[in-house]
Amino acid sequence: MLMQTAINEILKNIKSASEHIDEDVITKFMDILTDSNNVFVIGAGRSGLAAKAFAMRLVHLGISAYVVGETISPAIYKDDCILAISGSGETNTIVSAVEIAKNRGSKALSLTSYPKSSLGKISDVVMLVKGRTKIDIDDENYLKRQIEGNYASLTPLGTAFELTSLIFLDGLISELMYKMGKTEYDLKHRHTVFE
Repeated sequence: MLMQTAINEILKNIKSASEHIDEDVITKFMDILTDSNNVFVIGAGRSGLAAKAFAMRLVHLGISAYVVGETISPAIYKDDCILAISGSGETNTIVSAVEIAKNRGSKALSLTSYPKSSLGKISDVVMLVKGRTKIDIDDENYLKRQIEGNYASLTPLGTAFELTSLIFLDGLISELMYKMGKTEYDLKHRHTVFE
């Protein structure tokens, strides 16, 4: 089944990407997240969904978090930070939001497959998340890749990056729980009661 092959490709990407985790980057991420008054998260499309999931867990940890673009998001200030997710690091709306945040004196964190991208260059800390993104599509070599057994096209557009980002951020929540001395009970206590 193609479904099994696609799942295996996604898992292979996650495993490969996890080999590039830099402990210093994780420590810097956690320090900025816990030292900030407010954490703003942003991503476009499915990366935005990963950002929203992360913001929810930050709130469960007791960290003030907002999703950029939501009507309840306040202004960003110098004691805040923004965390941006963009596989290419070139998504205009994401880069523009980070530029605004930086101009207001806040710290910028980013998750991208391209640390030397526009987003990477303006970020204070960049977490490398290896993953095929929409800019990596190459129709000219499609048949060659299939013959060689490279089924990356079964994880269309940014699937590999987006899912890997979601898993990386959930892993970061585990690190934050440990750093902050929080348990699953603490997170459950802050979980919504409206479901």
